[in-house]
Amino acid sequence: MANTPQAKKRIRRNARRAEINHSRISRIRTFVKRVESAIGAGDKTAAVEALAAAQPEMAKGVAKGVLHQNTVSRKYSRLTKAVAALA
Repeated sequence: MANTPQAKKRIRRNARRAEINHSRISRIRTFVKRVESAIGAGDKTAAVEALAAAQPEMAKGVAKGVLHQNTVSRKYSRLTKAVAALA
């Protein structure tokens, strides 16, 4: 249990930040799922649009520190490759 006022404040802040980080990650996953579902349906137009919407969200995740740059690069690369294969 935290004893000092600063330690108590950090516990409150950490809980708030964890909630925000969780919602950011959830939002990114939703955008990625939209791309994957469009790929699964074979709809190239929808997949391209969904990928264009997902890319900035993934970049924001890196900028905010909730995802690692390499993770986002890998995911984006694989999604782009899958969308390109839909021809």
